[in-house]
Amino acid sequence: MTELEKLDAGLEYDFWDEEVNARKLHAVKGCEKLNKTDQTDEKAVEAAIRELFDSAGKDPAVLPGFACDNGKNIHVGEEFLANYNVTILDIAPVSIGDYVMIGPNTLITTVNHPMSPKKRRRHLGQAKPVTIGNDVWIGGGCTILPGVVIGNNVVVAAGAVVTKDVPDNCLVGGVPAKFIREIEDDTKQGR
Repeated sequence: MTELEKLDAGLEYDFWDEEVNARKLHAVKGCEKLNKTDQTDEKAVEAAIRELFDSAGKDPAVLPGFACDNGKNIHVGEEFLANYNVTILDIAPVSIGDYVMIGPNTLITTVNHPMSPKKRRRHLGQAKPVTIGNDVWIGGGCTILPGVVIGNNVVVAAGAVVTKDVPDNCLVGGVPAKFIREIEDDTKQGR
């Protein structure tokens, strides 16, 4: 298998491989274009987002300082908002639902590295997808780790580190993030 095939299969791969690195270089250029786009030109910002991401619903918004590893592994729903300095390390797919807001300085990462120093010296990484449901608010300065699934109608408190799956309709917070309380889903009551 090539290193890219290993990456896509969820196996350990060499992150310095030429084909793997080509994805990152594509993302660097796309992020640079997005971050340099005049924020007052909403159509140009949206076009840059659609060029960088694999898919985006209506009215996506990404503020400056955005960074990602691929771009084409990012799928966002309607009215997506990434505030300033959001990083999505989308080595594996990152699927984000509708009406999701991500606070500033947040990291969503799909990539991890081995505990073994010998393997790290060989530049090995391994990726697991991240899935975020609808109506999620991720507060500022959060970290979402590889393989995590966050349900619908979830609030992740500022500064939280999400290491495990989060069920629907709740508030989580802390390091590591823990269940704090349930949240009512009032979307069925109308606006």
